[in-house]
Amino acid sequence: MSESIMKDKIKDFFKVLCQTEWNATVAGIIVALLSILIMAWWRPWGAVGAIRNWGEWILYGIGIFDHKPGELLFNSGSVIGIGFLAGAFISACLGNDFSFKFPPPWEFVKAIIAGILMGIGSAFAGGCNVGGMYNAIGNLAANGFTMWLGLVIGIVLGLKYIYWEMEHITWGTTGGKNFDFPYGLKIIIGILSGIALIWGAYHYAGMSDDYAASLSGILLISAGLGYTMQRGRWCMVQAFREPHMTGDCTLAKSVALSILVLAIGCAVLKYAVPQRGSAVAVKSTVISALEDIDLDEIQDEDLADTLEDIQDAGQAAVKGAERVLDPVNYVRGTFGWGGVLGGFLFGLGAMFAGGCGSGTLWRVGEGQMKLWLVVPFFGISNAIMTKWFKAIHMEGTGPTHVGSKLGMHLYLPDALGYGGTILLIVLAMAAWYIIVDWNEDSNKLIVEM
Repeated sequence: MSESIMKDKIKDFFKVLCQTEWNATVAGIIVALLSILIMAWWRPWGAVGAIRNWGEWILYGIGIFDHKPGELLFNSGSVIGIGFLAGAFISACLGNDFSFKFPPPWEFVKAIIAGILMGIGSAFAGGCNVGGMYNAIGNLAANGFTMWLGLVIGIVLGLKYIYWEMEHITWGTTGGKNFDFPYGLKIIIGILSGIALIWGAYHYAGMSDDYAASLSGILLISAGLGYTMQRGRWCMVQAFREPHMTGDCTLAKSVALSILVLAIGCAVLKYAVPQRGSAVAVKSTVISALEDIDLDEIQDEDLADTLEDIQDAGQAAVKGAERVLDPVNYVRGTFGWGGVLGGFLFGLGAMFAGGCGSGTLWRVGEGQMKLWLVVPFFGISNAIMTKWFKAIHMEGTGPTHVGSKLGMHLYLPDALGYGGTILLIVLAMAAWYIIVDWNEDSNKLIVEM
């Protein structure tokens, strides 16, 4: 009897973990926590870095690009993309969601247009919906808000186009096919893929090069993101689209909460705390005492030199250990027209595609062939635009993008302080939450057909 109960509990656990669609709020919080974790491990995650790297390889392979791109298995952006795809694929296999889904011919035409628009838009905005909006706001960057504005405009206009298309375009809108596989085979493939993923992480971890070894965590955490987003059907473009299409605000609320959690976690990682890292070995109180010593009053030159060296070493230790994450991460010089235009083009493209940057990748992982076509055109167009922008210094130079033609480089805590920045994000996310909740009952923001 007890064995039968245990067997049922295991089945229930597998069903909740691998088969049932996860609650959107839970999925959003997990995405935020994994986003904080990957930042603490090394760097923020994104989708466009991987897609651009893959596009660069296509362009290099056909002879358009002369310089060899970063290695697919050692470029951190590409590894994030590979891990994300692997996690989504494993989730799709175990949840019986994977199959080769071929849409009608017209959807393939839209896929090409979508990929080009998303690639160009993410170049202008300094990232896709993840790096340009979600992680940008979460990393306390002002440019995230300008892309947010552009996304809303682009998605609403894209929705109007979808309505127009439904009434006026008939060619190639039927004839989609689905090639499925036995569920038992999917489970086996999913388990084997999980084993391969873990083996890949151990392989990275065993490398002597510190950079390569650190990719182990990048691979696994990004796989967790892909698994979570596929399991929760968590797509940011839907968070912007559904309130204007059906009135449903579930995903919008989830994304708002997720951004808020991410921003708080990022503030902890970017805030200067003297006792972090190597500063523990050189206590701030000792350093302060040494700084109070007037070296000019010490007669012994050797002693004065020694104390000066200690002061310099202590200050360097504290300075080098102040932050876990560099404040410059995901702060781009696109707080202006570049962010708005980029968000608009990206949002429009995402509506053509049926998924945002991250949503495109997890849908690739579950076998949606339309998105398989979106990715290469997304990568190629972004790679070309990014190379051109760098050549003409479109976003300025240096980590603070001095001379950016796309807008300002503004790390919000520099203007508002950390408290003011978090308050701004709290108010913005609360306003979004309240507006979409109000719209769910009033339908005032619904775009009519």
